Amino acid sequence: MSGEGKRGIIWMYVGLSAIAFMMLFPLIWLIGTSLKSPTENIFSFPPQLLPSQPTLGNFIKVWQTNPFGKYLFNSTIVAILTVSINLFFCALAAYPLARLDFRGRDIMFAGIVSTIMIPFQIVMIPLYILTVQLGLRNTYLGIILPNLASAFGIFLLRQAFQAVPKELEEAARIDGVGELGLWWHIMLPAIRPALVTLAIFVFIGSWSDFLWPLLILDRPTYFTLPLGVAKLAGTFSLDWRLIAAGSIVSIAPVLLLFIFLQKYIVPTDTGSGVKG
Repeated sequence: MSGEGKRGIIWMYVGLSAIAFMMLFPLIWLIGTSLKSPTENIFSFPPQLLPSQPTLGNFIKVWQTNPFGKYLFNSTIVAILTVSINLFFCALAAYPLARLDFRGRDIMFAGIVSTIMIPFQIVMIPLYILTVQLGLRNTYLGIILPNLASAFGIFLLRQAFQAVPKELEEAARIDGVGELGLWWHIMLPAIRPALVTLAIFVFIGSWSDFLWPLLILDRPTYFTLPLGVAKLAGTFSLDWRLIAAGSIVSIAPVLLLFIFLQKYIVPTDTGSGVKG
């Protein structure tokens, strides 16, 4: 490789490193702030990212003075239920749209995908009224109601189903596998990377959702972590150390989930089970 080519690669890595640092800077500042003692200035210039006297006192105070254990439990239950139900309904709807031939299939799919362009704020009020009339306010089901299925999930899984080789489907039909068994035993394992990808997106969206739980909940017993973190602003009169500690508790599960599951997002060869 020529000297000019090496310099180009070096400058490319320098640029990418600078972009990565700018994207990670808010997170680094948040972590540093959560570990600072009350005597340290969090708004100094230039900013001091690393605390001179790290302490876990902010986390302990937040956990002891607020029911963060209950908030964490609520967010976990809501996220797990949302992901499970969303994957089931989206996969169940995407399979016939991808593999079965029936009249109006393409029109139905176009109608579903077109709903992605509708902002949530437009359907928020009718959805709230429906939830209240069903008696689901201040319930877990009321929180997950808007995310029982998603147009994006149906679109993503439909594309994944279409990429599955027909040989797998034909071999299963020859063996006498029914339509539901074909969907469960053949198709779903074949699109596992797409399912994991959708699960991560749904989990992040459910875990970080603030607006809908704020509308549907007025009992702190059912508060999720985003509502609990927002409550800290009033509890501690904008003590950013404690708010940062609560925010770290809120985002840590999402970061860990992505770190452990990112390797499953890589597409796999769905045709590996087909013999030549």
